Amino acid sequence: MYGITSHVGTDPQSAEKILGLVRGHWRIENSLHWVRDVTFDEDRSQVRKGNGPRVMATLRNLAISVLRLAGATSIAKSTRWLCRNVNACFRLIGLSCT
Repeated sequence: MYGITSHVGTDPQSAEKILGLVRGHWRIENSLHWVRDVTFDEDRSQVRKGNGPRVMATLRNLAISVLRLAGATSIAKSTRWLCRNVNACFRLIGLSCT
């Protein structure tokens, strides 16, 4: 932090640039974590031992990424729809269910 603040000095443009970078970082972080916490109820997960938490986080991130790549605008709405349409869920990941 000292390295950043010592170079800002009295230049307001430097301070604004740093503020913009920090806000941009947290906007990305918050959007991912909010979806994981609210849609997938990650905070109440009972998986606590070994590699389980990391594996579950990876699976949640994978699900979010697949849905976003498929054009989903609402992860929650898309997951609810896919739970009722299992064949569409399989097609989304390139599998056919016949």
